[in-house]
Amino acid sequence: MEVRALESRDLEGLRLEWRRCGFGRPPKIRSVEILGLMLAWRIQAAAWGGLDAASRRRLRSGAAVRVTTTVQPGTVFSREFRGVMHRVTAVDGGYLWKDQTFPSLSNVALAISGVKRSGPVFFGLKDKHRGA
Repeated sequence: MEVRALESRDLEGLRLEWRRCGFGRPPKIRSVEILGLMLAWRIQAAAWGGLDAASRRRLRSGAAVRVTTTVQPGTVFSREFRGVMHRVTAVDGGYLWKDQTFPSLSNVALAISGVKRSGPVFFGLKDKHRGA
């Protein structure tokens, strides 16, 4: 079965395909999108292999997964704060603001606001409540 073909299936079609692929009884999910994604993952995992042992252990342990984003030098972050527009440029080894290099965006946010805070949240890269 080609995974792309799942997109045209309705809920009952996905459930039938789940059984046909030998995955047993499908979960009692009413979302076509979620069941389709689950089935697609299972088909791909059966064909190409699933998660490695370390990833399975980490997921079972409930440990938080930290996602990091690499910022390319030259990336410019802008933020208006108290009526003043601040521009920060990512450079090798940190962030440049007002001719001074800081090791992190959080250090820049502190210099701008005078209060310790998350740099990624301050510059709108992360949602304060959801973390991403």
